[in-house]
Amino acid sequence: MRICITNDDGIWGEGLSILVNWAKRLGEVVIYAPKVEQSAKSHAIEIHKSFEMKEVAHPTGVKAYAVDSTPADCVRLAILGNHEQFDLVFSGINKGLNIGRDIIYSGTVSAAFEAAALGVKAIALSTDFFTFETAEQYLDTVWDFITGHELLSKGDVWNVNIPVQTTGEIRFTHQGGPYYSDDFAPEDNDHYRPMGKCIWANTDDETLDTNATLHHRHISITPLTFDRTDWTVLNKLL
Repeated sequence: MRICITNDDGIWGEGLSILVNWAKRLGEVVIYAPKVEQSAKSHAIEIHKSFEMKEVAHPTGVKAYAVDSTPADCVRLAILGNHEQFDLVFSGINKGLNIGRDIIYSGTVSAAFEAAALGVKAIALSTDFFTFETAEQYLDTVWDFITGHELLSKGDVWNVNIPVQTTGEIRFTHQGGPYYSDDFAPEDNDHYRPMGKCIWANTDDETLDTNATLHHRHISITPLTFDRTDWTVLNKLL
């Protein structure tokens, strides 16, 4: 199996190295990751200017390319630029859960979407901001669950969140509501600084990725899709 690993925390991120060292047992691993942190870049790509891709010596010992652009561009450059062929793309391990509506901002998840758009199955992996220790401990458990349920034959993009102090139970979930928002603090020279704040409200519905991870401390696995059609509205109009 040939595996591409990317992230949005940057090529030197701790979570990426943990994921790479674990994934080497599954097959050949190649890194295409941002040169610098690209968190919350969503599915942005560069179409106006050239950008750098440079092979670097990575502490994991695998072939690695630092890309001076977004996570989605890392995948694009790997597949469309270098004409690499992969069986699977992992994105992560992200420093911070990617749950609820925050998924739309996530460079981690968007890299997985880009891989699927280019014909490669993808798994996004995220954990709490504080530590990667729990996520590292449960990678085997998550992979056994994914392969045991043949999830890669059932869907193209899977979003996995592993909370700290987890119960170890894995739940299928769907996307929850708001998790974080911002206040904006005024600064000098007409500048405003976003100040993140948690706005999650527990509804005790374990089928939501937000509640499953934040309240019940389960590992959540959510199948994601490209289709943004509001079928509830459209079906009323057809």
